Amino acid sequence: MKVLVSGTSGLIGAALKEYLLSKGHTVICLVRARTGAQEEVLIDLSRGCIESDKLEGIDAAINLAGENVAQRWTAEARRRIADSRIKGTSLLASTLAGLEHKPDVLISASAIGFYGDRGDEILTEASRQGQGFLSQVCAAWEEALSPARDAGIRTASLRLGLVLSRSGGALGRMLLPFQLGIGGNLGSGKQYMSWISIDDVVRSIELILECRQLSGPVNLVSPTPVTNAEFTAVLSRVLHRKAVLHVPQAILKLAFGSAMAQEMLLASSRVMPAKLQAAAYDFQCPTLESALLRLLSKESSVCRTAPAR
Repeated sequence: MKVLVSGTSGLIGAALKEYLLSKGHTVICLVRARTGAQEEVLIDLSRGCIESDKLEGIDAAINLAGENVAQRWTAEARRRIADSRIKGTSLLASTLAGLEHKPDVLISASAIGFYGDRGDEILTEASRQGQGFLSQVCAAWEEALSPARDAGIRTASLRLGLVLSRSGGALGRMLLPFQLGIGGNLGSGKQYMSWISIDDVVRSIELILECRQLSGPVNLVSPTPVTNAEFTAVLSRVLHRKAVLHVPQAILKLAFGSAMAQEMLLASSRVMPAKLQAAAYDFQCPTLESALLRLLSKESSVCRTAPAR
């Protein structure tokens, strides 16, 4: 399969590229600046153009590009976060829709931020949109796929939960304080965290590539969401360290800004992978303890074992 992938310098994109190559697929990178590699296509958001002639004949496209949301949400940061997702996705979807030989599927990242802060409510792909900046961005991000969908291309939005990887991301930032014995609950610790291992992210994407029945929003989360307090306890147990620190809401909002802290660190999202379960996806790491033991005891095996079905 010939697959276009954007965001290959990021945590998920890098792992996905390595995995797809290991399975014998051809990966073409959608980049904003040339690196000198043969298999790359240039996108220029400022001019609103993509080297579309290089996209003829691709079988699938996977869009994972976007400004990092883990920053203080100034007005300028909010603009960059939204534009990098919405404008980039819209441009890609429109370009693919105009090809003579269209790809079979366009998969684009989104996030469980779509659901907003929902307490202990169980959420599936059928659940309504929530409130807040992230929810608005995710809804517009998913809607940006409409040109491709209207052109008959199967589209899917990956509503990603907290992605666990030893290579970076949230878990990478957590490790040092927990290893030093100063990890702990954030706020009340009662907020639900819907997470997924990097191994299951790339295998889920592979399933969506191959399964024509999967379209629209797809929750990429494990089937066992945990509260922040439960996450703290499991990570401490796996690392054989005590977690004694408690970070009050006021400190988090002062450090990260009120809106960012509330929506990313304190919001509760109890999300279930209903569509993946209906497609009989077999999770490599169905529980948090199994995921942390796998990730922290050795390098991710994402490119070394066959995908589970």
